[in-house]
Amino acid sequence: MVILQTERLTIHPCTANDVTRLQQQQYDNGPEVQHHLMSIASDPSLLYWGSWLVMTKDGQVIGDIGFKGKPDIRQAVEIGYGLLPAYHNQGFATEAVQALIEWAFEQTEVTVVLAKTESTNQASIRVLEKAGLIQVGRDDRYIMWERMERM
Repeated sequence: MVILQTERLTIHPCTANDVTRLQQQQYDNGPEVQHHLMSIASDPSLLYWGSWLVMTKDGQVIGDIGFKGKPDIRQAVEIGYGLLPAYHNQGFATEAVQALIEWAFEQTEVTVVLAKTESTNQASIRVLEKAGLIQVGRDDRYIMWERMERM
C-alpha cells in the first residue's frame, strides 16, 4: 500500500483496517469515508481513488483527504479534504493537498486535478492557491479550480 510522508504528516488510503483506529480516536469519519470503505470492498481498484487518512507522525488522525473517484476521460480527478478544527490554520491542509496532488501526477492516468470550494471559504481558497490550482469558473456558491500536470 502507498503511504505518503511529508515533513509533519503520514497520509495513506483508508481501509477497513483503519476503522478501529478511527473509533478509538473518536474520529467522525463522515459519509465520504463510509462510501469509500463500501466501494473498495466491492472494487479494490478504487483504493487510491477515494478517502485517505491524514495523520500526525505520532498516528493521530487529524482529517481525511482524497479523490472523488478514478480519473475520468480527461484524465482528471477531483480532490476534496477536511481537517478537524483543532488543526486548522497550521498549514496541515496545504501540506496534505500538495502531497496527494504530487502522488496523483505520478500516476500515468492523471494529468488534471480539479477542486471545488465554497466562495466564502477563505481558508480553503488559500489552500488551493498554495497548492498551485487556479480558478477556472464559479457560480453563485462555488469556485471551481484546476491544476494541470507540469510537462
